[in-house]
Amino acid sequence: MIKHIVMWRLKKIEGKTKDDIASEIQAEVNKLPSLIKEIKAFEVGINVNSSDKRASDVALLSEFESIESLKKYQAHPEHKKLVEHLGHLTAETRVVDYKT
Repeated sequence: MIKHIVMWRLKKIEGKTKDDIASEIQAEVNKLPSLIKEIKAFEVGINVNSSDKRASDVALLSEFESIESLKKYQAHPEHKKLVEHLGHLTAETRVVDYKT
C-alpha cells in the first residue's frame, strides 16, 4: 500500500477568507474518489490549529495499492485539472509518498 500525503498553504486572495478558500479546496479535492478508481482511501482536512506558524492549512491523506496506481492517479485528467486550479489558491504544496 502507498500513502500519499499532500499539504497546502493558502494564498491571501482579496475578497475571500482563508476559511472560504480552505472549504473550496476541500470540496474540490473530495470529488476525486468518485472520478478516479485507483484511489483506495481518501481524506481531506482543514487545519484547526492556526497558532502553529509551521502548519499547513489543508491536508490530504490518500492510499493506493501500488506506486503504479499512484502514478495513474497523478496522470488522470481530473487530477491534473485540479492541480492547475489549486495552483491559483495555494502558496505552497508539500508532498510525501511512502510504502506501508
